[in-house]
This record gives sequence, structure tokens and C-alpha cells, in this order.
Amino acid sequence: MGADEEYGVARQRFDVADAAPLLLDPQGVVTGWTSGARRLLAYPASEAVGRKLADLLVAEDAQRVPDLVERCRADGCWTGLLTACRRDGQPVKVVARIASAEETHGGSRWLMLLSELGDAPGWDMSRTVLEQMTAGAPVGIAIVDTDLRFVWSNAALEQFGGGPAARRLGLRFAGVQPGMNAQAVEAQMRHVLETGEAVIGYEHVGHVRSAPLRETAHMLSFTRLEDDRGHPIGVYYTVVDMTERHRARQRLALLDRAGQSIGRSLDLTRTAQELADVAAPGLADFVTVDLLESVLRGAEPAPGPLAESQEPVELRRAGYRSAQDDLREAVIAIGEVVAFRAGTPPFRCLATGRSWREERLDPLIRDWTTDTPSGRRATFGELGLHSVMAVPIRSRGTTLGITTFYRRHQREPFDEEDLRLAEDVVARAAVCVDNARRYTRERDAALVLQRSLLPHRLPEQDAVEVAACYRPADELTGLGGDWYDLIPLSGARVALVVGEVPGHGIDAAAAMGQLRTAVRTLAALDLPPEEVLAHLDDLVARSAREEGAEPGTVGAAGTQCVGSGCLYVVYDPVDGGCAMATAGHPAPAVVLPDGSVVFVDLPQGPPLGVGGPPFEAVALSLAEGSTLALHTDGLLARGETWAVDAGRERLRRALERAGPLESYCRAVVDALVPARPYDDVALLMARTKRLGAEQVAAWELPSDPAVVADARRTATRQLAHWGLDELAFTTELVVSELVTNAIRYATGTIRLRLIRERALMCEVLDGGATAPHLRHPRTTDEGGRGLLLVSQLTQRWGTRFVPEGKIIWAEQSLTDFPG
Repeated sequence: MGADEEYGVARQRFDVADAAPLLLDPQGVVTGWTSGARRLLAYPASEAVGRKLADLLVAEDAQRVPDLVERCRADGCWTGLLTACRRDGQPVKVVARIASAEETHGGSRWLMLLSELGDAPGWDMSRTVLEQMTAGAPVGIAIVDTDLRFVWSNAALEQFGGGPAARRLGLRFAGVQPGMNAQAVEAQMRHVLETGEAVIGYEHVGHVRSAPLRETAHMLSFTRLEDDRGHPIGVYYTVVDMTERHRARQRLALLDRAGQSIGRSLDLTRTAQELADVAAPGLADFVTVDLLESVLRGAEPAPGPLAESQEPVELRRAGYRSAQDDLREAVIAIGEVVAFRAGTPPFRCLATGRSWREERLDPLIRDWTTDTPSGRRATFGELGLHSVMAVPIRSRGTTLGITTFYRRHQREPFDEEDLRLAEDVVARAAVCVDNARRYTRERDAALVLQRSLLPHRLPEQDAVEVAACYRPADELTGLGGDWYDLIPLSGARVALVVGEVPGHGIDAAAAMGQLRTAVRTLAALDLPPEEVLAHLDDLVARSAREEGAEPGTVGAAGTQCVGSGCLYVVYDPVDGGCAMATAGHPAPAVVLPDGSVVFVDLPQGPPLGVGGPPFEAVALSLAEGSTLALHTDGLLARGETWAVDAGRERLRRALERAGPLESYCRAVVDALVPARPYDDVALLMARTKRLGAEQVAAWELPSDPAVVADARRTATRQLAHWGLDELAFTTELVVSELVTNAIRYATGTIRLRLIRERALMCEVLDGGATAPHLRHPRTTDEGGRGLLLVSQLTQRWGTRFVPEGKIIWAEQSLTDFPG
């Protein structure tokens, strides 16, 4: 024991009833020995008298004797703990008190009292001392017998209810504390009686039977009492009121749940419902969350002098929660309009942005809304509501809605602590509501952009049956850098395009829109695939140089395009010819009519804008019913990894399960891509068709002006065979002009071809290498009006170059002539 502890012991009262006295001279030598001292240390008087006190103590305490003597001289006495040595050498712990004993003739001696501690942790106390201690303790203390009936309790226990100690005697716990769940408390007592194991810190929550019903919390500890033979004689227990601590812990737990549960999504209605779910039943019995209509649309709340308005303010119910089901019929449903009348407390909260609390509602007042959709309005008393708090939902200085908390029946009314807690919870939810509102606005704007950049539907044509599936990695905006397109070309051909811009989100989508527009513009020139990619590569590189920024810079759509991939495929349904080229993009897969899957051996060109070797094209012939699968590399990825061989094998297995093209396309994506992919995914599937022999007519013509009339007659007969006599006049003019130009300006054999698809197409092939130009002749000019007439009389016309020369073509719509 340290010095401070000994001084503390010295200040205690020393019980001398069983102490053994002995006398010491001023030098600490024993001069008087008693029978009590002999009984304690077993030394006879002959051996003890004349010995020094240090000889009767263990070595450690013997060294302290000089210091003890000095203390006695200074203070007049000393009390502390020592370890003495019995005659047989066994140590014995004692409480010692040394005091001055003056003699009549002027001498001085010291009286030393020794009291054995034994196995006790401290002094042996008398019942009087113990009762003094327990009676004045601030902790409730009680003793029950083995039948769990009160036999003793202190005055402090009265503060927990049940009356004075005298009234408790002989009663069970349930008889004095009816609201404390006596069954649970007595179960703890029985456990202690049966096992002897103490129960420390048992927390018990109950309700005091008063109006209103008040929740209390106590911490109890139980210890078994035993007689000298170890038999249980009862249970000693203590009670500490921890109601305030319990309530504080409940508030912290509610705030913690609010932080974890509110705002887990960016859906406004779901966020409002999460707020209601957190608050009931922990804080209130009934909670409603109402948001302004503009907030639910993602817009800013409309400013206005609401405080001066006399018209009801309309909100929309976004969430509610009731701890009991008996309010269900009286509750306004989610999504329905709730209108608060002018001057009512919720109206004032919305107008001022300040919270409001009412401990006691007038039970005869009807609720504050106008007629509900059900037509039923009840008083607060009929609904059992007696206490209310209204807290506005505010973020960044703007009121977005209001949350109303109610308590019902006998539950205690809301206090200021409850209002502060409600304001904290609503403040956290308000940030989430505002984030969800702004996200709704941004997402709607992003989706408008997406709809403008990706095709709503692919153009109708007869070259391929087509289906597409797009799955973005950015689940918040639904936007990414992957894209696809189908572009009708001249001669009933189509271009199939799939591309990918690095990154995700709105910046990638904007860059993707630029690329898609550029590809459509280049496709209109009827260039071969490798030339389309070459021009696109130049365009991306030049745009990045002009912007003068590093690739990937936010807001620089041109630099965002650098490193993009693109696959460009042209399919001709007349002969099944297919040509394709790629710029840093996976080659397509082909599902043959027999169900086998092959991958096109396509030379890989460099990504767009990075420079490198020229692009190369591959030409092949596809049987009717073959399916082209054009995809971005996200379809082959697994997590963050991308392995060509493993990805192709998975794709092969998925493509082998064919079916209707629309469901087939989606099934392939579902089989290979998770709901939230690491990378954007686009899949464009095209099942090839062939034009029937009766849809195409071709003639070889000599380079002789006399053949022009024959060409007109031949074309007219073919139109009559197709039932398109109404187009004969225009077609004769087109054939005459195109064949005449070929004879006049080109060399070699001339070929005339008519194609009947969704339009009537007229094509003239010659060996010339120059394209005709549309002229605008003056009134006095004698020629130059042929192509001008063709452009005016046909739907569209143009030129494309082929290895044999060039083809000049013109199309007439068959919308009015289904034939």
C-alpha cells in the first residue's frame, strides 16, 4: 500500500473492540505485552518484552519503523496496515494504530493496537457502521430472501418508486414496481441464487405507470448472500437510474441509423421513405414526409411570398410510416397531393423555415389539410394523436418540404430534446433529398442528351434484320462512350458501325456524339471502309491539335475522342458482299446459318487520332441468314481484365444459343455482362438478307449514243413488269441523262442497273475517274441542265467510286407506289 493510502486509512475510525494492545518506549522497544498480543502473535511476554518492534515485523515493514516513529512524534498518532511475523514465522496482516500514552511522572510511551485482517479485503465492520454507509448511499440498495421477498432496502431505493422501505417488507418485486417487467428482473435474481454467479450491469427498460406513460431505464447488479456454511440466504442488489444515459444512447443510435439508412439511393421518393422509416417508431409513432411538386421534378422550388398567401400550399406525399396499422385508412397514400391550409402550423413552417412543436394538441381540432382524396378528415383525438413536431426540410437555404412527427395515445409528449433530435435527422435527410433532386435534374438533362446522340430506332431497310443492346457502366447517368449506328447507303447497301470513346459519363457521351455525326457525314460520301476510317482519324487528330489540350481533358470533346475505337462494316444485299475495317476495335463475330460461330480475321488499325500505319479492309461474302455481331470490348471484359481469347470463347458459347434477334441480342449481353459492368457495353447484331433476283435488273450497254433510246425502253419495260408505270416518265429522264453523261465523259463498257427495294434505284457504272458536278446554267445556256433535273425529280442522287470506275445513282421513293 502506498503512503497516500495509509494516510487515507489513518483518517478512518479504528474499531478497537477486538484489538490487541502493547506498549512501546520512545525508541520502539516493547515494554508491555498483553494476552491479546500473545494470542495474535504467539509470543509469550518473556520473549516479546525487550524486543524491538522491527523484530516483530516482516523485513519490508521493519525498514519502515523509523519513519513511523517520526510520524507519530509529528502527528501524535499513526494508523495503517502492517505485516507482522508470528512466533512460528507465519506472516499475519494487521491494522495497526500507534498513539502517545503520557505517564503521570512526565515520561512518554506509545500505545500500539493490532487488529488482524485475515482474508478480509478491509476492516471488519459492525452492522451499525454498514447500515450507516448503505442508508446514506445515493444508489438504491435492497436485499430479498430466497423467496424473492424484500427484507431490507435503503432510503435511496424510494426514488425508483414502490414507496418507503417499511411498505416493501414481505412483498415481491412485481408488487412494488408493476411497470418494471418484474418477470425479467426476478429471472436474474433466481439465476444468481441458483448459480452463485453475480450479475453486474443488467440494463432494464420499463415504463412508469403514469399519465403520460414515461419510459425509464435502470442498471441493476445482483449478488448472492450466503451464511457461514455457504448456503444462499438471499440476493443483494443495487439500482442506478440511467434514464438520461439511455435516452442519449437512443438518440445517438437514431442518428447513426439515419446516417446509414437515409440517402442510399438517389431516388427522391425512396429517400423520403427512408427518413420516415428511421424516425418511426424510434422517435415518433407516426411520421409523414411531404415534398414540393417542383422538388420531385428535380427543379428548384419556386420563390414566392408564401407567408402572405391565403391559398393552401400543395405538396405531394413522398413517405410515411406508422408504428401501428390502425392509421392506414386515414393516411394519404404515397404520390397523392396533400394541401395544407393557410395559417396552419405546417403552412407556417414552410413559409418561415422554422420548426414547430406542440406538447398537447387539442383533440377536437381537425387535421390541417384540406379534403383528402378519400374525403375523410378526422380530429386529432379520433386519430389518437396528442403531441406533434413539424420540421421543414431545408438545404442550402431553400425549403424543399416538411416532415411531421406525431405521438399517440399514452406516450409522453415531445420535449425540446426530441425537437433537436428531429431537426438533426431531418437536416441529414435534407442533404440527401437535395442531392437526389439535383441528380434527378441532371439525369433528366443527360437522358435528353443521350436520346439525341443514340438512335431512337434504327432505320428501316431490307438489307439486314437488326437489333441492338446498350449497357452503360455509369449507372447514375445511364451514359457512356460506346455507340452504334446503322446508315443506309446507295444501292440498297447499309453501313453497320460500332464505336467506343474512352471514359464514361456526359463528357464521353458528348465526344461520342461528335464521332457519330462525323461517321454519318463520311458515310454519305460512299467511301470504302478504310477511307472512312482514314478521314475520321484525320478529323480526330486535327480537332485535338486545334483544341491544344491533353487528351482526356474535361470539356475538350475533341481530345476526348483521341484513342477511340471504331468498326465500320458495309453490307451489300444484292450479292452478299461485306467489307469492313477497324480502328483499335475488336473484330466482329459471324454466326453462320448452321449455327457455328467464326471471328473475322481483320487487321487491327490504330485507335483514332494516335497515328500509325494505314487502315486495311477485308472483303468477304456472307450467306443469307448469317448474323454479324459487332460489339465493343466491354463485352469481352471480365471485371477490370480484358483477354481476347478467353473473352471470345465466352462470346462464342453465348452466340451459339440463337433465337429471335431482339431477345437473342439481349440474352448475349445478359450472359456476359453483369448488371453493373466495369466498362460500357454495346452490341449490334445484324442478320443478313439477300434481295431476290426479281428485285434487281442489270444491262451492259455499249459506249454508243444510239443506245440511249434502247436504255430508256428497256427501263420502261422493267418498270411495267414491276407495276411501277407511274414512275416511267421520271425514270426515262434519269436513265437518259445518266447514260448520256457516261457515254459523253467516260470510256469503256457502261452498265445500267435498276434495284427495287424501299426505293427505286437507278445506277449507271462507267470507267471514268471523275465525278459529275451539278451545274446551275443561265437562261441562255443550251445544256448543263441534266443533273439539275435529276436532283429535282428524285429523292436523292450521288456518286460512289468502285474498282471498275464510278457509279452515278439516283433514288425515287416507293412510298406511294408499293407495287
